[in-house]
Amino acid sequence: MDTARIQVKAGNGGNGCISFRREKFVPRGGPDGGDGGNGGNVILVATLGMSTLIDLHHNPRQVAENGGHGIGKKRAGADGIDCIVKVPAGTIVRDYDTTETLADLTEPDESVVVARGGIGGKGNARFKSSTFQAPRVAEKGEPGEEREISLEVKLIADVGLVGYPNAGKSTLLARTSAATPKIAAYPFTTLRPNLGVVRINREQNFVLADIPGLIAGAHQGAGLGHQFLRHIERTKMLIHVIDLSATDGRDPIKDYEQLNIELGRYNELLTKVPQIIALNKTDIPEATANLPRVQEYFGNRKIFPISAITGDGVNPLIQQAYRSLQYLETRARREAETTITFEHELPPEPPARFELIETGEGFWVTGAEPRRAVLMTDMENEQALILLYRKLKNMGVINALARAGAVEGDTVQIDEFEFTYSPKSMQSH
Repeated sequence: MDTARIQVKAGNGGNGCISFRREKFVPRGGPDGGDGGNGGNVILVATLGMSTLIDLHHNPRQVAENGGHGIGKKRAGADGIDCIVKVPAGTIVRDYDTTETLADLTEPDESVVVARGGIGGKGNARFKSSTFQAPRVAEKGEPGEEREISLEVKLIADVGLVGYPNAGKSTLLARTSAATPKIAAYPFTTLRPNLGVVRINREQNFVLADIPGLIAGAHQGAGLGHQFLRHIERTKMLIHVIDLSATDGRDPIKDYEQLNIELGRYNELLTKVPQIIALNKTDIPEATANLPRVQEYFGNRKIFPISAITGDGVNPLIQQAYRSLQYLETRARREAETTITFEHELPPEPPARFELIETGEGFWVTGAEPRRAVLMTDMENEQALILLYRKLKNMGVINALARAGAVEGDTVQIDEFEFTYSPKSMQSH
């Protein structure tokens, strides 16, 4: 359960209130309608102790609370409660429709808002002015965002164990850490990745991941290729475990070459991840016979003959892995420190407030601001329509329509609403 597809719906903003003071001895009480509360957000939070998305498979729709409506005496509605969705650290969040990556939650307590709550509408007390003494108008609450997102978990490990099925990866993980993976003498014993912490001493340790066995065609999804290969992408280095004994008829050298081909076909960057070669099962006589041929193949490259089941040669392998990690982390820090930053870059252009598109039947206005203004307007309230016209004029929409050649009676569409254009007002259909 390391992938999931869920729907998220933020809370709607509460409606503003139309109210007037009604008190004894106050014959002309002014407007006192309060504002609506803001809708709650849907927030994903990376959480330690979680490793799968199984809970979201059972609850694929996550909804935040709506904001409360405003009431009289200028009392605002309560803000809606946020919907907090816990996910494992290492979760990549994408918009399902556009595939845009919204966040990569790698650190515990890191969070991202995936659906924002609508803002509350203003009550009629907000619209009082010297020329508008008794406004009978209030804004509707803005609808909360709604979208579909896809989640993908990639294990966060310093070192990944890769190799063909039954090469001894789970045995090596169990030997070097407190992890207790299932171990048996047949392929595909491991059906999900396992993590273990390898302790060199009290303050020196690293996280080791046992990636289930890969086979030919894994980059195309053969076996459980795609589900497993994604977990390798975050590792800083790999320990390539090779079955030196070849007791099941496999050839150690061909296994090594084929698995590297699969890694490169899935993601070319994986071919650049440093590898340490562990020649496993040296406790079996056939492995001793194969060792000279395999050593000749690797030439001067440092290799580690080991027996994961007896522990022979495992300590030098782990020590080398830790030293290599320290080198890689030191190099990464130096590169970050020497990165040149340009302090005098020009700021990006602010996004346009709206876009005007001419259609064969009139004009279409797009943009977050005009859309919000329309959605928060009570179309059955004449005063509300007058305020909408003023908002659109302040945004520049009315002048843009005039420059584009709009004439009396043209149809103007904003979101799902259609209006009839007039230089002095716009009437809704």
